[in-house]
Amino acid sequence: MTRLHKVPKVSIAFCAGALLVPVLLSDPAGAGQERAEGTAPPPAPSAADRLRVDYESGTLDSGVEGLTTTKAAAPDASGVVRPAHEGAYAVQHKVTLGDPAYESNGAPRSESATDLLPSGRFVVGDEQRYEFSVLLKDWKTYTPGASESGDIVFQGKYAGDNVPAFYLMAKRDEIAFRPPHLNRQSTVVEDLGRQVNRWMRFRVDARWTTDGTGYLRVAVRLSGEDGYRPVVAYENVRTYQPENPADHGYLKWGLYRPSQSIGNGDVPTRIVQHDDLRVTDLP
Repeated sequence: MTRLHKVPKVSIAFCAGALLVPVLLSDPAGAGQERAEGTAPPPAPSAADRLRVDYESGTLDSGVEGLTTTKAAAPDASGVVRPAHEGAYAVQHKVTLGDPAYESNGAPRSESATDLLPSGRFVVGDEQRYEFSVLLKDWKTYTPGASESGDIVFQGKYAGDNVPAFYLMAKRDEIAFRPPHLNRQSTVVEDLGRQVNRWMRFRVDARWTTDGTGYLRVAVRLSGEDGYRPVVAYENVRTYQPENPADHGYLKWGLYRPSQSIGNGDVPTRIVQHDDLRVTDLP
């Protein structure tokens, strides 16, 4: 038995990851503060980082007090795994449709979030950069005639009962970026099947405004690429516009599968990994 430890402009483009079988290091409820055996305390963010979540603590909270994890009850709904994109550990989230153990707040999802972290929030007037790595683990790719529902893997979320400010989703054979209030959507990664089990790195820059001076800019670095490539930019737009009052926004990453079901022909089980999330204030 495995031992468990506690731009619109559009052009198109991330980082190679070792294609090894990951070892899931589950983090039982209440054990988020315990480090995996043999790991050092997590490094403090650099002066340039407002927040860094790199999972080098070997725990689901990455050693960051206030970082929340999934409410899904399944033991493997989330866990720290190796190998990772950077360092030793990454986080893994899993959702199986039709199984209540993989539901959180009544929906099929397993996510981590920064809602309780001042360093992981954004408010009107902020200008911030969000960077993170994503790996679609053994992802079953789209075939013609299959369900076209999207799997959300990262989102900037207005607090409370609001739709996201933006999100990235794996849909059909692409990863798309969508800010729902702007009613716009752009492909940021094409031919998604070529990226399965490879680390992809994203960068989202945002100026949060309630008038038309905001922006959302997305850049991507795929495996084998030396640097980021700009792929889409929405300029001179209102970026902070929740439907209900919200005094802040925050980040969520993992797997959210809205409007999906076995009956619709959606893939029953999906797994996604994330690593090295950074939030930086832009000058």
